[in-house]
Amino acid sequence: MMNSSPLMFTVRRRPPVLVPPAASTPSEVKLLSDIDDQEGLRFNIPFIYIYRHEPSITGKDPVKVLKHALSQTLVYYYPFAGRIREGVGHKLMVDCTGEGVMFVEAEADVTLDQFGDSLQPPFPCFQELLHDVADAELIIDRPIRLIQVTRLKCGGFILVLHLNHIMSDGAGTKQFMNAWTEMARGAHQPSIQPVWRREILMARDPPHITCNHREYEQILSPIKEENTNTIVHQSFFFRSSDIASLRSLVPHQCTTFDVITACFWCCRTKALQLQPYEEVRMMCIVNARPRFSDNRALVGYYGNCFAYPAAITTAGKLCENGLGYAVELIRKVKVEVTEEYMQSVADLMVTKERCLFTTVGSCVISDLTRAKFREVDFGWGEAVYGGVAKGGAGPFPGATYIVPHMNVNGEEGLILPICLSSEDMKRFAKELDEMLGR
Repeated sequence: MMNSSPLMFTVRRRPPVLVPPAASTPSEVKLLSDIDDQEGLRFNIPFIYIYRHEPSITGKDPVKVLKHALSQTLVYYYPFAGRIREGVGHKLMVDCTGEGVMFVEAEADVTLDQFGDSLQPPFPCFQELLHDVADAELIIDRPIRLIQVTRLKCGGFILVLHLNHIMSDGAGTKQFMNAWTEMARGAHQPSIQPVWRREILMARDPPHITCNHREYEQILSPIKEENTNTIVHQSFFFRSSDIASLRSLVPHQCTTFDVITACFWCCRTKALQLQPYEEVRMMCIVNARPRFSDNRALVGYYGNCFAYPAAITTAGKLCENGLGYAVELIRKVKVEVTEEYMQSVADLMVTKERCLFTTVGSCVISDLTRAKFREVDFGWGEAVYGGVAKGGAGPFPGATYIVPHMNVNGEEGLILPICLSSEDMKRFAKELDEMLGR
């Protein structure tokens, strides 16, 4: 009988140090865009990259390689070495001080094989893999990046980053990671030069809201919300056969994103046992870069350039009308995002005091398949796992991500890291099994 006890291990950390840019950088203050500094992005999000031992690499210490390459990368991405300040009207900006990012070197008395099938969220002893600094959730006047590199007994290593979401979205984060890996592998400069240009997504003067933004409606409702004190984390793996099963429930052609998003929305709504009349919304992260008329101007842009329009219905209609109904709602709402829509969001932010997105009855999903975080290669090959370390988004538990992953059996698929209360999680798993015909 297999031992089902959770994996426990010890990590020995060296004191954190600040890694500044390797060369002098401009000392200046840069305004963040009115998309960047909205309330809903003022949090840190943990990313994790896990690497196996590479026998062909001898005499190279991943900690030293990554640390040196990081300092070189910060010459080009020098705002990351600064500090966030808050000005009049809660406007955020970056004070480019060149102080550096926080970096921690560590060693763990564990091998990668000991993780078994736990190489997906939630990760065992995750709190050991990311240095716990005081007030880690605060973003003002703090290091913009917190990084820990942990060597494993087997020669592999784990890289964990605390990323400040107001600085970058998924595409911008991948661009930074690509630059870092290029420097680690011997490049003298990034292949894509970073572009700041946050003025592209500043509000107009005067601001003029031209689109309907129901994702920012402020609602007071008795709708059931998760008790964040009892939240549990679990990932659900979708094989290609599972996705085919879901597609068979939809009477028309649809994308993998649409059908998985619809599945998540329906199963989660049923798990929460809402009243039929209660309103529910599914907010889909849409990368707006391709929607701009001159999207060449956004090549190298690493700020936040996305929207999350809301598909809205009632719990009763969603649960009664089948997966095809949810897919259609999702398809319709995604096409709303245009260049004008983004400008309208920026105008709304300055008009509505940088308000938070609607949290009542809401869930959010972000597709990380195109970012290909698993391909982040510092010279040790692709990551065994690369992507978000857990579900949720800051204090909001209703967010999930579609992450490409190979399971312990070598099957390629997609995982969804979910946050729910323990009882709701059991119901979610049951609803998902029923939908997939398991």
